[in-house]
Amino acid sequence: MADQCPSPPVRLHIGGRQSKPGWTILNIQSGPGVDVVGSCTDLGAFADGSVDEIYASHVYEHLGLRQELPKALSEASRVLKSGCLLRVSVPDIEILCRLFLHPQLSTRDRLHVIMHMFGAQEDAHDFHRVGLSMDILGEYLRGSGFTDIRRVEDFGLFDDFSTFRRFGVPISLNLEATRG
Repeated sequence: MADQCPSPPVRLHIGGRQSKPGWTILNIQSGPGVDVVGSCTDLGAFADGSVDEIYASHVYEHLGLRQELPKALSEASRVLKSGCLLRVSVPDIEILCRLFLHPQLSTRDRLHVIMHMFGAQEDAHDFHRVGLSMDILGEYLRGSGFTDIRRVEDFGLFDDFSTFRRFGVPISLNLEATRG
């Protein structure tokens, strides 16, 4: 019998643009480094339980709260192997609300905060449809079969908005969740 080499892990970067060895990039828009053009609400290019890790930074806030967000998280749960991690980063609506109300911010500063809340709106895909906090996103994750949901400061994986600061304040909610 021939020795079977274990296949390399499948690591899926949803919404990514930065190529990195060992990662498959799925993005709604084609571009350099994008391996699969598609939506996070339909991960049909990946079989059930075929993915070892998912990373999605500043993606899920672009989805509708009632149908698209639950579908996207269910799809992530479907393709992830049991016990594997989903790493999620979204703008933290609680932090952004506090920033917006800060008395020392100018009108222009508040406009920048609004763009983090609602998207920069530079193209048809750059609109935020929902604001997410730890408790709200946690409920959606639990409803999609994720457990052990914990906040982390930095994933240390990609140069993206997960570590972005506005006025010295980190604006992202970074969570790791385990597929049950």
